[in-house]
Amino acid sequence: MNLNRVKDEDKLELCRKYYYGGFFALPFLWLVNVVWFFKQAFIRPAFEQQQEIKSYIIKSLVGCVLWTAVLVTWMTIFQMYRADWGEIADNMSFIIPKGIA
Repeated sequence: MNLNRVKDEDKLELCRKYYYGGFFALPFLWLVNVVWFFKQAFIRPAFEQQQEIKSYIIKSLVGCVLWTAVLVTWMTIFQMYRADWGEIADNMSFIIPKGIA
């Protein structure tokens, strides 16, 4: 998608949709939002909708970083303590590794 061909009002609407979409278990949209609209928010000369786009980009970046930190923390804890958690961890696993019983 070439954002240079899209009207500024439509850019704001798309940026807003991606921001709110990130809350519905799709935080990858926050990363896409930051990548797509960073230039519009911070590099391009000022335009009417720029402040709103900038706020959505900053919030999307914060959300993406926080979500990534939580996910990495959970994966690390789960990998380190999965064996200690026994049946509970086995029920959370898609593939139950065969180990020493």
